[in-house]
Amino acid sequence: MLHLLYIVAFAVLAFLAVGNLIRNLMTLGAEVRQEPSNNRSGYGNSMGSSRMSSHPELLDETGAVVKEPYLVMRSITVDDARKRLDALYQSSPNTDETQDETL
Repeated sequence: MLHLLYIVAFAVLAFLAVGNLIRNLMTLGAEVRQEPSNNRSGYGNSMGSSRMSSHPELLDETGAVVKEPYLVMRSITVDDARKRLDALYQSSPNTDETQDETL
């Protein structure tokens, strides 16, 4: 009996989720049709669009949208990373012979 209750509860939740998904898609479609065609990307002019504004971190000092990536990651091997960290440690001004001996 408890299994049947779980099945019915999850079926109701699934129908509510699908209904909400359909409602959201219809709302999104209506909003896209109402927007002007030159401002669909969400970025538009940095100051001209009052409805869709960019996040402040994506704007430069003048208020224009920055087009370049902020973080570029490059894959390196563990050995390369270890060599770079060792080089940084060795070039550090706080490394003394006394510190190396105490470790």
